[in-house]
Amino acid sequence: MNQSKIKRDPEGTRRRILLAAAEEFANGGLFGARVDQIARRAETNERMLYYYFGSKEQLFTAVLEHAFGALTEAEKTLDLNGIAPVEAITRLAHFVWDYYRDHPDLLRLINNENLHEARYIQKSSRIREMISPMVATLSSILERGQRAGLFRANVDPLRFYVALSGLGYYIVSNRFTLEASLGRDFNAPSERAEMVRMNTELLLAYLMRK
Repeated sequence: MNQSKIKRDPEGTRRRILLAAAEEFANGGLFGARVDQIARRAETNERMLYYYFGSKEQLFTAVLEHAFGALTEAEKTLDLNGIAPVEAITRLAHFVWDYYRDHPDLLRLINNENLHEARYIQKSSRIREMISPMVATLSSILERGQRAGLFRANVDPLRFYVALSGLGYYIVSNRFTLEASLGRDFNAPSERAEMVRMNTELLLAYLMRK
């Protein structure tokens, strides 16, 4: 791509770099991804990459922000107002689990960031702000369920979100090692359906008032 076109479309160039970097980082991690390969995928050059993002590490942070931002935008399509609390919790859980299934690159990026002890997420206030709406949605559902006498009291929304998230996260992020060690593909449609059913029952069994 010639330089004049790059200059005429700075946002397009920046987005191409971001998307190319997301794929490279998901596949090779921060240290395995190569700047020259990212630039090549984005049909630009390394100079433009540094111009827009400053450094490889800053680009990695931007990729994490973009990935979490996409999750937040997808969550906004959920309209759980007026939905009965049990059904609303179920829909929210299934949305999160389906999103993980459909976006394994997000989980690979998170796994790589855990290797860095969240060094780059800690540099981003935006990511914490992105997670807040999901937790706020969950808090609202929990409050409605408690007022209706359906849910147990004193459920911490953040802890519950972590538990909910983990139930879907583990079988996607560990799909290949689970299959190799246990001999079962938990991503197969029938197996996944059974896991979703069981995980839903686990969540509700904890949440429902006795």
